[in-house]
Amino acid sequence: MKALVYEGVETLRIREVAKPEVGRDQSLVRILASGICGSDMHAYLGHDDRRPAPLILGHEAAGVVEGGIRDGERVTINPLVSCGVCTACAAGRQNLCPERMIISMPPREGAFAQYVVMHNDNLIPVPDAVTLEKAALAEPLSVSWHSARLGLAAWDRALGSSALVVGGGAIGLAAALALKAQGLEDVTITEPNDARRGFLTDQCGQQAVSSSGEQFAIVIDAVGYAATRAFASARCSPGGVIVHIGLGEDLGGLDVRRMTLQEITFIGTYAYTPQDFRDTCAAIFDGSLGALDWTEKRSLDAGPQAFADLRAGSVAAPKIILRPWDD
Repeated sequence: MKALVYEGVETLRIREVAKPEVGRDQSLVRILASGICGSDMHAYLGHDDRRPAPLILGHEAAGVVEGGIRDGERVTINPLVSCGVCTACAAGRQNLCPERMIISMPPREGAFAQYVVMHNDNLIPVPDAVTLEKAALAEPLSVSWHSARLGLAAWDRALGSSALVVGGGAIGLAAALALKAQGLEDVTITEPNDARRGFLTDQCGQQAVSSSGEQFAIVIDAVGYAATRAFASARCSPGGVIVHIGLGEDLGGLDVRRMTLQEITFIGTYAYTPQDFRDTCAAIFDGSLGALDWTEKRSLDAGPQAFADLRAGSVAAPKIILRPWDD
């Protein structure tokens, strides 16, 4: 099969590789849409030790099952696999399982390929009325759905009803959509890239600004750099909540003194639970998350250039979807 293989820092090539073998309680999925995630970019830039070369990246995917009892079924893939028996799994917080694995991390190859094998429990049926390009957004949307849910659970409504999302990429946009779908309407996105900010405003109907001097009851950092953490610390109102999704860099930025004196809650959040994933899929399917028409579609063969364009900051759309079967 054809695959886009990460071979080293800023090096991707199309290769012919062996089709994966189907194991017990698994299905072979013909991938028809696979999104480029920020974590794929981190690997591409050599910033992610969890994803060493050579490796097939990609974990935001949807396609059609080939063979087996689910043959022909249109599905979106929950790429996160947990042990199912540890304390975290028993508590319904499978995203914290110490044995968790995700496709695109060894030993599991990713979805920038024509086929992927996945556990049947991780395949969610997609209605015929929903395109597989939209269904492939389930994974990043679930990350943001989970983050919005945690932030809203910690939110004191008496102290304000506005939210700020730092970063207008796919996770940031998805966080804004998730907040609104879960009941908080006053959401602003900060995005420094002019082209992307214009896209968020004109194409996505979001309130997007280059920066903000106001304070907000909930601040979601969808970037995760020291500078964005410092910005989040300053922009969160007293008694507010900072939700941190981004994994840009490890250290720096938080104003811990101000957070202590103003009783600001900080929540680090990773991935999603299976219930979050199912709830997100339901919201995609019933239209609660909007038209989801903010992707740019390219062939898998154009993958190396897509990564280079993202690296250069020349892509306005929050998400590029690669299609492995396009010429």
